[in-house]
Amino acid sequence: MRKAQLSRQAMCDRLAMEFEDGWVVNLGAGIPQLCSNFDFGDKTILFHSENGVIGYGPEPAPGEEDLQLVDAGLRHTTLVRGAAIVDHADSFALIRAGYVSATVLGAYQVAESGDFANWKLPGRRGGGIGGAMDLAIGAQRVFIAMEHTGRQGELRLRTRCTLPITARGVVKLIVTNLGLFEVTQAGLLMREIAPSYTPEEVQALTEATLIVPPDLRPFRFDERREEAER
Repeated sequence: MRKAQLSRQAMCDRLAMEFEDGWVVNLGAGIPQLCSNFDFGDKTILFHSENGVIGYGPEPAPGEEDLQLVDAGLRHTTLVRGAAIVDHADSFALIRAGYVSATVLGAYQVAESGDFANWKLPGRRGGGIGGAMDLAIGAQRVFIAMEHTGRQGELRLRTRCTLPITARGVVKLIVTNLGLFEVTQAGLLMREIAPSYTPEEVQALTEATLIVPPDLRPFRFDERREEAER
């Protein structure tokens, strides 16, 4: 029987807990977009999107979507007070000038060195590296949110990436449906683990050798969301 794994929203809530007051944060398409649904309380987080939406918020309620307002992943979104709409050139100028405090991106593979690959799969035509190249180099911090293994069971946390690299040595933190991992000089440190899993079980689904600290913690959930969903 397959063990319960972390939901995508729980994964993104956990990364959002790392955001600090005043940060400018860019969210990549797919799983990372869910970070904007987190309740930041007294923190002020300014979400930046490559398509020029600066200062967006959580997803709108069903039926309340503004059809003209989407983020870079084409997901309908909302604006917060003080938001701005700028052109593509200005949006990328913010990235390239280093004003983005953190970016959360998806990936196909992440290496224990902090290299990552997120734009090309073998046998698939089309697509391109897009804004990930600028974000990987221009953002002050790069976080990754992804499923721990691929659809066919491919191991995604690797000793070295085997897919075309997006950027080398930039990833700081990774969240998957099995836990939270930090890229360190000594290797891939498992900081938190999904409920009901053991370090040995996570290692069996990981190519890179995991560093398991003596104070390994259980995965932190958003207690407010859990309470609201009860």
